[in-house]
Amino acid sequence: MNNTTENKKHGNNSFLAKYQDYLGEFVYGGIDGSVTTFAVVAGAAGAGLDASVVIILGFANLIADGFSMSVGSYLSNKSEKENYAKHEKIEYWEVEHIPEEEEMEIREIYQKKGFKGELLEQVVTVITKDKKRWVDEMMKDELEMMPSNKSPLSMGAVTFLAFIVVGFIPLFVYVLAYLAYFPEDKLFLTSSILTLLAFGIIGFLKAYITQTNKWKGIFETLFLGASAAILAYLVGDFLEKWIA
Repeated sequence: MNNTTENKKHGNNSFLAKYQDYLGEFVYGGIDGSVTTFAVVAGAAGAGLDASVVIILGFANLIADGFSMSVGSYLSNKSEKENYAKHEKIEYWEVEHIPEEEEMEIREIYQKKGFKGELLEQVVTVITKDKKRWVDEMMKDELEMMPSNKSPLSMGAVTFLAFIVVGFIPLFVYVLAYLAYFPEDKLFLTSSILTLLAFGIIGFLKAYITQTNKWKGIFETLFLGASAAILAYLVGDFLEKWIA
């Protein structure tokens, strides 16, 4: 099988596939942004709050939660890189100071893969001739760790951007109503329709990233968003009646 065919089967030959890590982060940031912001809008609508209050609550949630998520993404990816570097340093030390034990571990790894006899010894010799190759093998096969090429700062920025952009969609008509004109009785309905469309698009992208059924991805995201919105609306309605 040539590389083109293999990449096609794995979904790696498209323009978006080149940025799959960042697209994945955008998708999950967008899901959280749209779900949490729409939950605020739905809760405010259930409580019968004014459009200006919805805007204030929505943007406060958008900025605060978006920043919190981006920081979490940054720290998570930074920790992953630091953890890999720490274990890689340990493996280099072991290769330098206890090479016999490390060579035995390489031999055991390839024995489990089915290599034996002269071929096994040839493989061990080739690997242990190059320290970097040796350490890479130990990281991958012994510790089951792979290096990450993702920039923590970029991942955090993508998360924040996705949260803000997609999370703004439920608020769009409320901002429009404040700046210009929009029928007040249609605000929540229009916001719901726009948000459902956003859920659908995000669900499609999520299915693209995970290479799963597109309709299933769309339905799951719609269900998640609708469930959060209904719950928020009911809580807002209950609290408004209880407090009133």
